[in-house]
Amino acid sequence: MIGATFDARPLTDPVDMQAVRAFRREQRARGRAGGSTASTIIVVLVFAIMAVTVIPLVLVPIAVGVFSGDLRFGLAGLLPFLLIGAVFVVVIVILIVNLRNGGIQAYRLARFAASNGMEFVGRVDDPPLPGMIFQNGRSRRTELALRGHQPRFVEFGNYQYTTGSGKNSTTHHWGYIAVKLDVPLPNIVLDALGNNALGSNLPASFSKDQRLSLEGDFDRYFTLYCPQGYERDALYLFTPDIMARFIDHAAQLDVEIVDDWLFLYMQRPVSTVDAPTWAWLFGTVGALLTKFDQWARWRDDHLTAAPAVAAAPTPVGVPAPAALPFAPPVGMLAPPPGVAPQGRRLRRRRALGDGHRDRDHRQRLDPAPAVRRPGAVLPLSLARGAIHPAAR
Repeated sequence: MIGATFDARPLTDPVDMQAVRAFRREQRARGRAGGSTASTIIVVLVFAIMAVTVIPLVLVPIAVGVFSGDLRFGLAGLLPFLLIGAVFVVVIVILIVNLRNGGIQAYRLARFAASNGMEFVGRVDDPPLPGMIFQNGRSRRTELALRGHQPRFVEFGNYQYTTGSGKNSTTHHWGYIAVKLDVPLPNIVLDALGNNALGSNLPASFSKDQRLSLEGDFDRYFTLYCPQGYERDALYLFTPDIMARFIDHAAQLDVEIVDDWLFLYMQRPVSTVDAPTWAWLFGTVGALLTKFDQWARWRDDHLTAAPAVAAAPTPVGVPAPAALPFAPPVGMLAPPPGVAPQGRRLRRRRALGDGHRDRDHRQRLDPAPAVRRPGAVLPLSLARGAIHPAAR
């Protein structure tokens, strides 16, 4: 996907409506037709309400005017119902137009995906992703998802979930990019300052004693959170060249590293028919992918190395083998890939007042006490095995 010629023509080329209808039928058969089912139900309900209420109410004044011999009375009584009927007609037209446009949008995105080495997935209910936005509320689903598999798995999608109930219910909308990494990494969050209004826009709040300040201008663009005890690991991962990539290409996106995934979040659609948006997103992902290979070398020193296996004693009467000219390694040279429990999830503050909840919140809390003052700056020279900055 990344590195190939970017082709945005399917987003704007004329479409064949017969092909769009065939595409929608195929998507419905696969259960990935997005919101079309709900829109169809609404249209049917509106027609049913009109048939049961508006049409009889229109006929009653006409009948009264005919039988009374005064048509003016009938027409006067008919006017309010004509206005109600007009409102119903407008609503139906809007719903039908939205349904039609939604089909065209999905069809364009499917052709765009095929032209750029991706696949169109469509709707995914309750996507099994570990990012913070995927753990909240109910009615969780991704719409208009696109996936690429080379050079590594990347998914683009529009996600929504609902919190609260009744009149207090709220539907939250996010656009996201999910990138599969080579190895599990510590849970690190970059809260972009450029997309905040009155405080952070993230659906989770993290303990302030997990903030880590980095050198240079990085703190002007992001607030970085990492688990306590993983400050040097964060510096190993966010070397100056990688920090520069995030500043130059992703300063308006919130970032989360969790398990072996990296997520980029924004509070507007990612999967869209807007060609400049896709050009920006492809450029952002392409710029970051070239730096993720060095993250594959990270290992968690908090993991206990496998114990050395004791050598079997030499049998009696058998001469001891000659000594090797070098000493064999004792145990493992490095810990295996993975993250120790205390680094897998950031500690969260109490749930936000708008009803956000993490279904695994209690299990993911890190009970380790705070030992570092908030906002401590660690020099880059302390980064374990830090990679020298490379020219961008």
